[in-house]
Amino acid sequence: MSFKKEFVWGAATASYQIEGAWNEDGKGMNIWDEFTHQPGKISDKSTGDIACDHYHHYKEDVKMMADLGLKAYRFSISWARVIPEGTGKVNPEGIKFYNNLIDELLKYNITPFVTLYHWDLPYALHLKGGWLNPESAEWFKEYTTVIAENFGDRVKNFITFNEPMVFMGCGYMLGEHAPGIKYGDRDLLRIGHNILMAHGKAVSVLREKSENCKIGITLATQPKIPVTKNDVEDAYNNYFYSGLGGFFWGVQYWMDPIMFGDYAPNLLKEAGDLFPEYTKEDMAIISQKIDFLGLNIYEAQYQGDYKRPRGTAHSELLWDTYPDALYWGVTHNYKRYKLPIYITENGISCHDWVSLDGKVHDPNRIDFLHRYLRGLKKAADEGVDVSGYFQWSLMDNFEWAKGYNPRFGMIFCDYTTLERIPKDSAYWYKTVIESNGENL
Repeated sequence: MSFKKEFVWGAATASYQIEGAWNEDGKGMNIWDEFTHQPGKISDKSTGDIACDHYHHYKEDVKMMADLGLKAYRFSISWARVIPEGTGKVNPEGIKFYNNLIDELLKYNITPFVTLYHWDLPYALHLKGGWLNPESAEWFKEYTTVIAENFGDRVKNFITFNEPMVFMGCGYMLGEHAPGIKYGDRDLLRIGHNILMAHGKAVSVLREKSENCKIGITLATQPKIPVTKNDVEDAYNNYFYSGLGGFFWGVQYWMDPIMFGDYAPNLLKEAGDLFPEYTKEDMAIISQKIDFLGLNIYEAQYQGDYKRPRGTAHSELLWDTYPDALYWGVTHNYKRYKLPIYITENGISCHDWVSLDGKVHDPNRIDFLHRYLRGLKKAADEGVDVSGYFQWSLMDNFEWAKGYNPRFGMIFCDYTTLERIPKDSAYWYKTVIESNGENL
């Protein structure tokens, strides 16, 4: 069997990771611009100043998407490119760039999926306290209004936040990502509530200003894979438990307030007076209806009696592979939240290079994707509402604190010449799209 007829096949990117043009045409500075210019923050001492230079190569990149048969493209908008100071004056050149990109996509019948926030907070707002400032939800509402008014006539699929658990955990707890802060639980709980309020206010704006749009949020997750049938219930229960220690890493912390209108009782009890005060009105804003859930899945965890074998398959980043990760990720989340699910990121970093024949051969990536997609197809066959799949990533790019060494792309990017070369996996993915997954 193939996936449902309207299944969406695409690829994903993020603004800071590919755009470059970090200080061109009126763009403001964001926290990653500042962070990468500090010594010792990025493993290869690089920045996203140029990245893939998508800002100047977007037409070439969209043509490649069309040639590879992509039906949709998930990209994020740089907040500081459209509103340099985060609030106030709008940058017409930033609006022009995204208008041109959207129009180019539509010219090739590629559906745009817009992520409002993929980690690049305007630096001017960071100086005002960033997500710790209770006004941050209003800042995000103002930004979303600009996006909806300028692009909502053509963009009908929106994601409010990408992986809030990761930009919060790595950026505000571990200090490994921008802005490089190490907060404790009291402040982290405030940040989480402000982000959820921002999400809710963005939903309200999009409903008002982009007619018939679909709205979701994207979460990073490591699903619990039961080792035996006897472990299925424990896998589900443990997967959806968010305790005070690392509460923000879990899906439950973010989705339960959105779907059920309040935080998990066990977390409220454990946090006690660390938890910020909130009102019924707050929860009404947060729990507005959304249309889908986006899941970014790379790794997983086993539930039950499991010992990692020596020599387990792993990626260039030393991430283990889990062929059942997509199956259990969508199965667990659909059971709990009953929302259509998009896999908004899934992929693998491999040791890719241009071979003597001028091509990029990546059989490991093809095998990885084939195995993961089989699991996704199995879940769809069993009745899970799987609406689409976005491979991470369209092209090799700036991989945050790891710099340019990890290569996740289906398109190879030579960072010196900026030449793009589709890898073998890109052509394989084209055949998957053409058969709507029937050839898996």
